[in-house]
Amino acid sequence: MKKPLPLFLLLMAFVQLAIAQPATQLPAFITDSLDVYVERALADWQIPGVAVCVVKDGKPVVMKGYGLRALGQPEKVDENTLFMIGSNTKAFTGTALAMLANEKKCALDDKVKKWLPEFRMHDPWVEENAILMDLVTHRLGMETFQGDFMYFDSDFTTEQIIENFGKLKPLYDFRTRWGYCNAGFLLAGECIEHISGDSWAETLRKRLFQPLEMNRTLALSSEIEGATNRAAAHTIHHGELKLIPYGEIDPVAPAGSISSSISDMSHWLMAQLNGGKYKEEQVIPAEVIGRTRKPESIVGRSGHPFNRNHFRLYAMGWQLEDYEAREIVSHTGGIHGFVTSVTLLPEENLGIVVLTNTDQNYFFEALKWEILDAFLGLPYRGYSQAYNGYWKKTTADQEAAIERWRDTVAMNHEPALPLEAFAGSYEHEVYGHISIKKEEGGLSVSFEHHPGLSATLEPLGGNRFLCTYNNPLYGVKVWPFAIEEGKVKTCTLRVNDFIEFLPYTFVKQ
Repeated sequence: MKKPLPLFLLLMAFVQLAIAQPATQLPAFITDSLDVYVERALADWQIPGVAVCVVKDGKPVVMKGYGLRALGQPEKVDENTLFMIGSNTKAFTGTALAMLANEKKCALDDKVKKWLPEFRMHDPWVEENAILMDLVTHRLGMETFQGDFMYFDSDFTTEQIIENFGKLKPLYDFRTRWGYCNAGFLLAGECIEHISGDSWAETLRKRLFQPLEMNRTLALSSEIEGATNRAAAHTIHHGELKLIPYGEIDPVAPAGSISSSISDMSHWLMAQLNGGKYKEEQVIPAEVIGRTRKPESIVGRSGHPFNRNHFRLYAMGWQLEDYEAREIVSHTGGIHGFVTSVTLLPEENLGIVVLTNTDQNYFFEALKWEILDAFLGLPYRGYSQAYNGYWKKTTADQEAAIERWRDTVAMNHEPALPLEAFAGSYEHEVYGHISIKKEEGGLSVSFEHHPGLSATLEPLGGNRFLCTYNNPLYGVKVWPFAIEEGKVKTCTLRVNDFIEFLPYTFVKQ
């Protein structure tokens, strides 16, 4: 009969066995299905390229590029391909501001005017009492995207945008309702410059990009044109995938101008999941990590199509929500030609980045949820297929509406007045002017502060015209004109919701 091993030898055997096992057991979706899932999505969604990173327990466990950098070109996406990350920039801006506050160089409840005397708001009381925290938590009273038409692709300078922002009347009362405000982050970036002595871009380079070894990450949208290994921007217009120019958003850079790769973004995830440490260096103080995730604004109730999920809050450039008894810290980014997501599950030591180079997909979120569920041991749901069905129906409804409008144009309904009566200069108190000229079969529009943008107006009958922009991102919209006593008084400009929800009323001069 064999003698039993001494207890300590048994313990040592278990220790050796544990050491021999992989530190992270990857779910089957990652090891067996991810490649097929993404490759199928490239076709289903008409996405040229996707990059995916997953960080688990302090190290990257997925780092893969799929598809092409640009339509019609052979270069493939890899872990170093640069994508514009859009509003995922906001967490970097919030973190930089919190770092300065942690160093006692400012306080997050400092009045904005202390650091930015030129700050203006429509309500003088709000102007005097708004604090730094208001800027990075979307509680200035603005409607979501209010003013964005003026900020993107325009020739307005940062100084002019700040001036124009002060002329806009917020749709809601101060601090009563969450409204996604890109200009708030621009203002925060300007305050960061006054507080730190460096520009917003240089602050990020010195304090975050360099110590995190994010060596390819670019702070400004103007820098991507000259970069190597960069993804091109794409959209889908009437069912056809098209290359489009990069968004020109440096005047509001702190809201969404960063370009990065999954390799660089993995360093950001590792620091976020390790109390601000990267390679044992405390790049971001742990107190700052905690402060940037403190809830400040109520976005609203949340909901998930399959699993448990209840509320959505907002912190300093991060969205907060519950999911299956865990906290999710996340954000998404959408900018001309790109949509992206960054997701943290601190309790699971899990981080996910999905980058795509078209702005017409929900796959960037579908893949996030698929990966997240796999690591939580939840059932496979097929998010991409479910989202794609919804997307196709929505897109088909939109295309059908445009076709109905075009059918109406083809009926040659007479406008309420001769076309010449609609031509002229129109003024908006904040934007400036647009010029409408009579052309064969309709009217053409040029924009004072969008030199690359134009539009055609075709009669729908009466006082309505169908507006088709030369840039597909701006959409196809109906513009109504107000007519009084036989004269044109105003026209109402609309653009795609991706740009801005609210209309602009221009007065005929």
